[in-house]
Formats: sequence, structure tokens, C-alpha cells
Amino acid sequence: MKCALITGITGQDGAYLAKLLIEKGYKVYGTTRSESRSNLQGLEYLEIREQVQLVSLDLTHYQEVEALLKNIKFDEIYNLAAQSSVGRSFAEPDETMSFNVQSVLNLLEAVRTVRPSARFFQASSSEMYGRTESLPIIETMPLNPLSPYAASKAAAHMLVNSYRNMYHLYAVAGILFNHESHLRSQGFFVKKVIHDSLLIKYGKKETLQVGNIEVRRDFGYGPKYVEAMWRMLQAEKPDDYMICSGRSILLKDIILYTFRLLDIPESKLIVEPAFYRPTDIEDIYGDNTRTKEELGWEYEETFYDILERLIREEEEQMKEQKLIP
Repeated sequence: MKCALITGITGQDGAYLAKLLIEKGYKVYGTTRSESRSNLQGLEYLEIREQVQLVSLDLTHYQEVEALLKNIKFDEIYNLAAQSSVGRSFAEPDETMSFNVQSVLNLLEAVRTVRPSARFFQASSSEMYGRTESLPIIETMPLNPLSPYAASKAAAHMLVNSYRNMYHLYAVAGILFNHESHLRSQGFFVKKVIHDSLLIKYGKKETLQVGNIEVRRDFGYGPKYVEAMWRMLQAEKPDDYMICSGRSILLKDIILYTFRLLDIPESKLIVEPAFYRPTDIEDIYGDNTRTKEELGWEYEETFYDILERLIREEEEQMKEQKLIP
């Protein structure tokens, strides 16, 4: 039986990845900084809480990370823990840089010194590329981070490449573009649009307030993206890959499609300049050709199909929680 460690297991990707690995017969450990019930809702929602061994761990303390890898012989390590909000990174740049870089360095050092046979996956971000001269983005394009979050992810990404080249570790980075699921946190765009739109539909909220919606993003479906992560660690040779849908969609179109499905007038949409970011990328999407061809990953979802699925799932959950009638 293979043994896997997932940092950030209580997040969207961590929960779905844990479910996938359990279905494949893995013994799964997950790190968390808090075992409060609210923090475990994703694992409980997927009905896998009792099948996961949770470990309290501060990833910024090297001794704790090293001790864990000494005690448990992990075959695969998936690092999904991060301060993952671009907006928050402008308000808290020091915390973002400190955690997102130091945690990766500690994990790589511990793998190198304690468990060099382990295969390591790092969740990198499309934000690292910033504004590019051409689209789609491919793995070898130069990095051009435009936010503290993007800079932290770029630094961590380069650490993975350095440790792979210097120490011949099986260390890879999956370059993740926006991806959604029912387990997405409330602060993220699509989740906010769906949640607030349902409140509007049922008379619990007056308007949907958003920032800049005249930009385009590459959106995909989280449960499918974690499969690509797993496939990356099964490949014969370590390499970095794009995990994306391969197309972009206008944020405004996501809102208007949701409004049409829920029969909400466009007048309920309020664009608030105060929510704009200091810098923003007008359009971004990746090329997943290598990921499909070399890893056998299949992804043909359209985001509008995903959106309808997410709205149904959110509506059912909100009714169970009695947030809407």
C-alpha cells in the first residue's frame, strides 16, 4: 500500500485529492494547522474524514517537517498548502512570501535529507506568468509575477526546479490555472458569484458586488485537476506540466450566465472600483497539450457545464443549511 502526505488537505484540492488517493488504495495523511470542525467540512462532505490520518504541523518549522518525514515513510508528498488569495497578498505580502516560500523549502530539504526516494508535487500557479506577449501559456515561458502571491509562487516553483536539477529528486510542479468545485472557499470569485446570486434569488440579498469583471481567466473543474496531479507523480521522469482547460472566459459572462439560470435581472450587478486589484491580467489561458499527450490526462469539460453543476450543488447545500428556503 502506497503512503501519501497531502499538505493543505482541508482545502478544495486537498479534499478531492485525498478522495482520489483513497479510492486508489493509498494510506493518506494530511497536515492541518487546526482541527476545528469547520476546517474539516470538505473531508466530511466527501465522506472520507475517518479514512484520513490528520497531522498537526507547522510547515514553517523545519524540525517539525523533518520529524514527520522521519517517522512516516511517505511514497508521495503533495504540497497544496499556501496563502492562496491574490487579493490578500497585497494586504499581507510578508506573510504570503514567508509561508509560501519557507514551507516549500522546508519540505524539499526534508525530502532531500530524510526521504530522497519520495516523489514530491508542488502546486504552482498560472499567476507566475503575469502578462505575457502571447497566449496560450506554456511551461517554458518566462515568469513575470504581478502580485506578492505570484512572486511567492514563482520563488517556490524555482526551488522545485533547483532541487530536481541539483539533487536529482523526483520533484515536480503542476502549474494550476483557476479551478472550481463546491468546496471552493467563499472568498473566491466563482463561489462568491454563485453563493450571492442564490441569496439574491431567494430574497436574502439585494445585489452582487464585484470588482473588475472585464478580464478573462482559464477556469476548470477541481476534481479533474487533482487527477492530473496524481498522474504527474506516476510518470517515469519528473517534469512540470500545465493543469488547465486551455481556454479563457470573461468574468462578466460567468455572472450573466448565472443570473440567467437563476432568473436574476442584470440590474442586481454592481461593479465596485474599490474591489479592483492594484494590478490585473487582462487575459490568461494555458496549453494542456503536453499534459494530455504525455500523462494520458483527459479533460473536455466546458465551464458552463461546470457552472450549472456547481449552482445545483450550492443550492442543495444552502437549503440544507437553511440559508435559503
